[in-house]
Amino acid sequence: MENTYYNPADLAKFGNIAEFSPDLAKKFFDYYGDVFKEGELSVREKSLIALAVAHAIQCPYCIDAYTTDGLEKGASEGQMMEAIHVAAAIRGGASLVHGVQMMNKVKEITM
Repeated sequence: MENTYYNPADLAKFGNIAEFSPDLAKKFFDYYGDVFKEGELSVREKSLIALAVAHAIQCPYCIDAYTTDGLEKGASEGQMMEAIHVAAAIRGGASLVHGVQMMNKVKEITM
């Protein structure tokens, strides 16, 4: 086991959350399964979105899962990295746009 709070082996135990709340777990996994089915978006596109979100929310389990899933669904290394850059741009932009709030406050105090 790696020296981290996250044990990679726990990803395979995800379904075990049903032990403590089977009804809610079933609802979640049914929904989760439906979300990732082919729809208006392809399963590969959904996997790339999931990979990008995994990086934005910094979920190591999700990163492992959707890196593997993306490769299995035919995503290239370049597509996966581009998806991560989209997440980084959105996350960075979300931080920077709050700079407007800081600027507003500075102007409020100093003017």
